[in-house]
Amino acid sequence: MTRSSARRPSRARGRWSAAALGLVSSVPLAVPVLTAAPAEAAPAVPPVTITTTGRPAAPAPTVPKISWASCGPDYPAFQCATVRVPTDYDRPRGATTKIAITRLPAARPSERIGSLFTNPGGPGGSGVDFVQQNAQAVYSQTVRNRFDIVGFDPRGVNRSNPATCFRDPVEESSALSSTLPFPLNPGAEPRYAAESKSLAAHCAATSPGRLSHMSTANVARDLELLRRAVGDARLNYAGYSYGTFLGATYAKLFPGKIRAMVLDGTLDPRVYVGRDARYRNVPAGIRIGQDRGGAEVFGQFLTLCAQAGPDVCSFAQLGQPSTVARTMFDRLKQRPAVYRVPGAQTVSVDYQLAVGTIYNGLYTPTNWLDLADFMTSVARALEPSSARVRPLPTAVLQRGSDYLATVRRGQDYPSIGGALGSSCVDTVTPNPRVYPAAADRSDANHPEFGRYRTWEDLPCWYLQRDGVVDRDAYRGGWKQTTRTPVLVLGTRHDPATPYASTKPFASLFPKATVITLDGWGHTTLGQSACTDAQVTSYLVAPTAKRSATTCQPDSRPFTFTFSRRAEQRAAAGAWLAAVDR
Repeated sequence: MTRSSARRPSRARGRWSAAALGLVSSVPLAVPVLTAAPAEAAPAVPPVTITTTGRPAAPAPTVPKISWASCGPDYPAFQCATVRVPTDYDRPRGATTKIAITRLPAARPSERIGSLFTNPGGPGGSGVDFVQQNAQAVYSQTVRNRFDIVGFDPRGVNRSNPATCFRDPVEESSALSSTLPFPLNPGAEPRYAAESKSLAAHCAATSPGRLSHMSTANVARDLELLRRAVGDARLNYAGYSYGTFLGATYAKLFPGKIRAMVLDGTLDPRVYVGRDARYRNVPAGIRIGQDRGGAEVFGQFLTLCAQAGPDVCSFAQLGQPSTVARTMFDRLKQRPAVYRVPGAQTVSVDYQLAVGTIYNGLYTPTNWLDLADFMTSVARALEPSSARVRPLPTAVLQRGSDYLATVRRGQDYPSIGGALGSSCVDTVTPNPRVYPAAADRSDANHPEFGRYRTWEDLPCWYLQRDGVVDRDAYRGGWKQTTRTPVLVLGTRHDPATPYASTKPFASLFPKATVITLDGWGHTTLGQSACTDAQVTSYLVAPTAKRSATTCQPDSRPFTFTFSRRAEQRAAAGAWLAAVDR
């Protein structure tokens, strides 16, 4: 089948296209309209006692009442609300924090089991956006029949009293647009360190109170209050990527309160937190294995592109993909690729932007045809014979403009502070002196992705030095005591949460079944009818006997056998790439 005669599937919008163009700088936020509605009665349950391990019990916080209301015309099937939870659980009757929540009500109320709480990862991802934009596509009809699908923005994120780092989104966008994504060489490292220090100072000065209460342990405590607020006797939960760390934290704090827990794309909490001596001087991206994961999956991308051939994978039209990629990166280190966009404007794709774009594109194999087109455009623009500015594909521009739209919400706005706060207060960050040598070693072993993933968490060191800590954070141990069987899923070729962490993560639980997706991309979400069936069966009957299973994806990258179901779900994978940054 030739490329011209093949009917290619409609391509879901992906983060990579907009990121590569540099058109916009903020993640979209659909702000629901919350209208007044009668309040539901508070559940008839005793007060909850939520304490920090090793401290005297504080007075029990009040279980919030939820007044569900319409989310507005954009999401007619969903209901929205906000609740107040204690800012500091050591002072549960003191100041409060707003938590935004949404739900897709169970389609068959008479068969309803309860609420399924979700977290899409990030850290700092919006659970409200995730559920409203993806729940109807990525969860089976059985799950949607029998559960209310619930999403919430964790404290400090998006609609939940966001931790902001600048006065407004315009100022933040302007400040971040001029900073280095990561240092390309040793000469750029002092500048990157100075910019990281400046960013941390802005965050610490703008949102000190919010940042210092954003630990995952506090999010878990919020989740426990939300569970009680919806009236469920025990928690049903599905967490993806960083959401698996939230799940592990909840399980440590509330081991007897779990009915079902799906953990997909696992972060080993021992490695992520980095408290052990063997991890303390290792940057987070390296100890998690994202440098290795990115390089491994990119190698898979190039191999599968070569196998598909030039009629299918456009990047193969330029020659052997691995050789062309090497040349492309070498040239990008010397000069950016310049493109023309509609309106006679031009944008530049430099080395750092290209690497970040490609890494995020690897999350979603159903979009790899588009990723190949992007790389082809970059490589062609860098050819020595290229004497003119090359135009970007119109379809790519349109998807990018639609997918990421600049938002304006006054002083409270979706900020990089949500991601920094969610990670920096939980994890150990090495001294800045560690980073240059670590980056060199990692990039030697994992070209392109080594430096990119090494430097990402450096702002955390300065933020912690500036006094932003959460004394209620939980940092271990991590051996679990819950008697509830959990379902752990991992993808064989995952760039962000490498499969190597899946079984060690599962081993922390007394009863865990591992489901392996023998495929590509970040998490199994929306990629396989087999994994979907495993998740559905488990959520309906979590204590039923089950065995470790290996599933196949519904489609392979660079094929034209995408089902309509896979097309609908491709956006979910791209969505995860957009928040998991």
